[in-house]
Amino acid sequence: MPEKSCELNIRGMVCASCVSRVEGALSRVPGVQKASVNLAVERASVTFNPDQVGINDLIDAVDIAGFDAEIATDEARQNKTEERELELNTLRKRMIISLVFTIPIMIISMGWMHRPHSWNLALLFLSVPVQFIAGWPFLDGALKALRHRTSDMNTLTALGSGVAWLYSAFAVLFLHTHELYFEAAASIISLILVGKYLEARARGKTSDAIRRLLSLAPDTATIRRNGQESTIACSDIHVGDEIIVHPGERIATDGTVLEGRSAVDASMLTGESMPVEVGPGVPVFGATVNRSGAFVFTATKIGADTALSRIISMVERAQGSHAPVQRLADKVASIFVPIVLLIALAVFLIRTLGLGESVTEAILPTVAVLVIACPCAMGLATPTAIMVGAGRGAELGVLIKDGEALEKAGGIETILLDKTGTLTTGRLELMDILPMQNFTEESLLALTASAEARSEHPLGQAIVLAARNKGLPLRPLDSFEALSGMGILVELAGQKVLVGAPRLMEERGVEMPEIAFITIEHWQEQGRTAIGASVDNRLAGILSLGDTLSPGSREAVAKLHNMGVEVVMVTGDNLRAAKTIAEQAGVNRVEADIMPEQKAAIVERFQAEGKITAMVGDGINDAPALAQADVGIAIGGGADIAMETADVTLLRADLGGVPRAISLSRATLRIIRQNLFWAFFYNIIGIPLAATGRLDPMFAAAAMAFSSVSVVSNSLRLRRFKDE
Repeated sequence: MPEKSCELNIRGMVCASCVSRVEGALSRVPGVQKASVNLAVERASVTFNPDQVGINDLIDAVDIAGFDAEIATDEARQNKTEERELELNTLRKRMIISLVFTIPIMIISMGWMHRPHSWNLALLFLSVPVQFIAGWPFLDGALKALRHRTSDMNTLTALGSGVAWLYSAFAVLFLHTHELYFEAAASIISLILVGKYLEARARGKTSDAIRRLLSLAPDTATIRRNGQESTIACSDIHVGDEIIVHPGERIATDGTVLEGRSAVDASMLTGESMPVEVGPGVPVFGATVNRSGAFVFTATKIGADTALSRIISMVERAQGSHAPVQRLADKVASIFVPIVLLIALAVFLIRTLGLGESVTEAILPTVAVLVIACPCAMGLATPTAIMVGAGRGAELGVLIKDGEALEKAGGIETILLDKTGTLTTGRLELMDILPMQNFTEESLLALTASAEARSEHPLGQAIVLAARNKGLPLRPLDSFEALSGMGILVELAGQKVLVGAPRLMEERGVEMPEIAFITIEHWQEQGRTAIGASVDNRLAGILSLGDTLSPGSREAVAKLHNMGVEVVMVTGDNLRAAKTIAEQAGVNRVEADIMPEQKAAIVERFQAEGKITAMVGDGINDAPALAQADVGIAIGGGADIAMETADVTLLRADLGGVPRAISLSRATLRIIRQNLFWAFFYNIIGIPLAATGRLDPMFAAAAMAFSSVSVVSNSLRLRRFKDE
């Protein structure tokens, strides 16, 4: 079945009930396979069959449900930012209008119990702007919900303040009584507006990480076309353009260095503070900062294909997703408002018909029930925490795919670590040299490196690099012959030089002393590769090359153990060599002689034991295992990793990101649980207090407003999360 995904910006949602309505409307469209709506970012993620349904059908479904929708393009994202600023300004104005009129209403209501009737008329006059100007969005939202035969937070607020105001207005005009509730009606709207304003400001801060990432991209770039330099907008760059980067400038887009050398600060991409040396042939990424010399690079990726754009898309997708822990709140929210309306009606009827109270006495408890029960906090509990957690993760070089991955990462019990490129650097390095005859270590290395200078084999390149790092001169070759799979035979200064595996030395009749065999066996036990070098059929010495433990690997494994996570190394090496690396890293359990295609089966075996299992690999060769794992974690260097395969992507080639991701996940889950507890606690405690007359509507409004603000503020604590 064909599958397509899209993101829709949704306008008009105010609480968890709205989320349920939009999700239900989208899910009922034939061809929609999955719909997830996030209140905090006001966005819907929809997976659908394009043969059955189109984008316009989805937008129409949202419209029928009583909300506005548009496809979430880059332009729409910019418009959304402007809309939020406008919304905040409008909220501020409504809040000020409401407070300006509410304060004198409160003073008059509390100041004179036996005031003249003219003062009651003044209260009515002062309350009109609060009710119908500042409070108009609540009334308008309630009427829209009524037209669609549903209810939401607006319904409760409009009913709560409206009942109090209508009774008071009727009493002033026809009953001439002093038992008025203008202060209750006005304070409900004012306090909820104050809460909404504070909530909107706080919610704006949950998107700080995205805004910071967006601000990193430069506006202009200096390009070289036909030998002429000019400054153009970054949006006008084409693949293949030659771009000049001066010291201190941000790199305009992704590309490959053509000429020049420099040091680039890539901390925005990897979280690594040390600048990276770049030169011809080395990739560079947009929005990173050129720290020293000028260089020219060729643009290879632009727009949405760049590393920065992919990171932003990933963070946005994670921020707009749901976590399974939210399901309970979603189920409750879908039926919550109708139940509250029934409870409020029951309270009114019981107090008037059952307890014999007057309508005047029954109004306040009824209004208090309506106001205290607004389900805003329930709708914000999970998405705000996920937004801040995912954003903070991106700043630390940890990209989390979605809310489900975030939740699962916190419960990881077993982690399988690929060896090469994960526990180790994945780069061969010269480890030891054993010279023979009249050779020294330096002369043997210089001889071998000279012979390997034309070789493209990784072993040969590692030897050449070691010689150059020591400043040893390389001599020119008279001839060069590659011996497939075995080594090379060259002629150097009239001498035949053979370099290759120990087996090649024996096949070519080179005499191998006992010390050579003992040393080679010792190196192989340590997982190293032995190379022999001979001159005119006499052994000149042997060298060993090996992969080294990545910096920080041992510390990362120790952290995982301290977190109660079982660590297992999975490798294709033989058991003896694998155990050597495992001991160096502090890993207690090893799965050796495992082919890449067998790693997924290893993951399944641990899952069959009932363990939440994570696989950590390079995201390419380990793709099947990453997909099979409960949490697939791709570790690598920025844009060169398979972001789409893994649930968690570590931008920095550092195993320390694994415990960092788990720790962040656990911190986020802790915040979510706290948020959900308080969201439910307010209603579980508040509704009975309101129903029994122990909670004044004014305090109910304050408590309801504070519940939303407290949930968002609690989520914002994740911005201060630090890797411990």
